[in-house]
Amino acid sequence: MSPWDVRRLPRAEGKNFLVTGGNAGIGYFVAEQLAGTGATVVLGSRDAAKAEAARSSIRARVPGAHIRHIPLDLADLSSLKISADALRLERLDAVVCNAGVLLDRPPRRETEDGHELMFATNHLGHFALTWWLAPLLAAAPASRVVTTGSFTAKSETLDLDDLQSTRDYRPKRVYARSKLAQMLFGLELDRRLRAAGSTTLSVITHPGGALDSLTPSRPPVRLRTTGERLRGLPAGLLLQGKEAAAWPAVRAVLDPSVRGGQLWGPRTFGIRGLPTPEPVRGPLADTELAARLWSASSGLTGLDPSSILG
Repeated sequence: MSPWDVRRLPRAEGKNFLVTGGNAGIGYFVAEQLAGTGATVVLGSRDAAKAEAARSSIRARVPGAHIRHIPLDLADLSSLKISADALRLERLDAVVCNAGVLLDRPPRRETEDGHELMFATNHLGHFALTWWLAPLLAAAPASRVVTTGSFTAKSETLDLDDLQSTRDYRPKRVYARSKLAQMLFGLELDRRLRAAGSTTLSVITHPGGALDSLTPSRPPVRLRTTGERLRGLPAGLLLQGKEAAAWPAVRAVLDPSVRGGQLWGPRTFGIRGLPTPEPVRGPLADTELAARLWSASSGLTGLDPSSILG
């Protein structure tokens, strides 16, 4: 494997990258790092004010950064074509499917389409968005769909008879299941792309363990207090901040040695450190489950991304 320096990324002038949820958290640092390569980076965000704050922060740290924003609400399936059209691009070299929502307590919430909110936003929204982005991805040589999952998903199971968690609603478990669905989607997408002879690659990543207290300040997006920094020092022995947590996704976008169908995460116990490939095993290796999830997702959205990504 070729050497990779997270602080000296390859140049990517002329390329276009979309980062969903690029206005905050790990998505912000993915966008900031990609902007440093000279590429055009588009932030997909529901909140225009937060997106503008992220643009200001990135421009302050990356002089001359090419950074834009499009409105993107993954929970509203009917709005996704409008968001894709708002890109106003002839081609898209990569989309980082990063945005997500985590609810920490009941009650269960639904979108306007009647889908459970976390499953709809984290999985179904990205599934449908990929459909609308497919022509732009197909127009770029060796484009990439990079899906950000979670290490918590690797120990979960998926109940295909209760994808909407109507019978078993425990917020943290529902979140982990939605991330498992995302990762299964990314792997199944790559299998379908290979079968169709497509040059687009699909790669999945996870950020490991990321804490705000270990994350450097990025005004006006977020300020880390001295108290937070000091309280986070012990955790720094095991975990990392969100700047480092962005490294697997950034490498999955930029590194020519990355292959479709791979899983990338932090090197040290899968929770911190430099990005490295990991074995695809457990529920992630269940190809039958992934295929059945794909069919269910297509039925729920009325779309099938693989049908136009060949």
